[in-house]
Amino acid sequence: MAGAPPSLNKIEPLHEKLLVLHQALGIAPDYLDTCKMPLCSEANRLIDTELDYYQRPQRLMPEAFQAWSAMKQAAATQQISIFLISAFRDYQYQHDVIARKLAEGRSITEILSVNAAPGFSEHHTGCAIDIGTEGCEALVENFENTKAFQWLTENAANYGFRMTYPRNNSYEMAYEPWHWCFAEGQP
Repeated sequence: MAGAPPSLNKIEPLHEKLLVLHQALGIAPDYLDTCKMPLCSEANRLIDTELDYYQRPQRLMPEAFQAWSAMKQAAATQQISIFLISAFRDYQYQHDVIARKLAEGRSITEILSVNAAPGFSEHHTGCAIDIGTEGCEALVENFENTKAFQWLTENAANYGFRMTYPRNNSYEMAYEPWHWCFAEGQP
């Protein structure tokens, strides 16, 4: 029946897994159908990268890590410092990020305007990175006022990266000047 919510025993395992994670967070059952962002599969060919800014191990798809490394090196040759803040996140990690914010008293509506629900984060693909620079707090809009952001805006596409969440983006996500995603074949 069209428009009826799918029952758990009639949907594919990925959707079942996501529905369970969403339900635990209080995300509406129809979110899989109403979300404006594309569904993102978890990467299956991840490699270890350098440690992130917080000295945590990170992983990316090999192609994304190669492009990130080349871009970071090119920026450095122009005295621009860029570093990893975050890379691959699996569905459970994304769930846990949102659960922590719920425990802090934030509403699920507020959280979903700044954090993608499990299944919809580009970080799942192993191609998305959050980027920081010296002299700027991590994951803040003020990143747009840095030389690093200016350099990324002018050069990231040459390495296959694009900023996913510009102002007034079609996904209705908050502006994230630090979030860039590698798309193979992008100019």
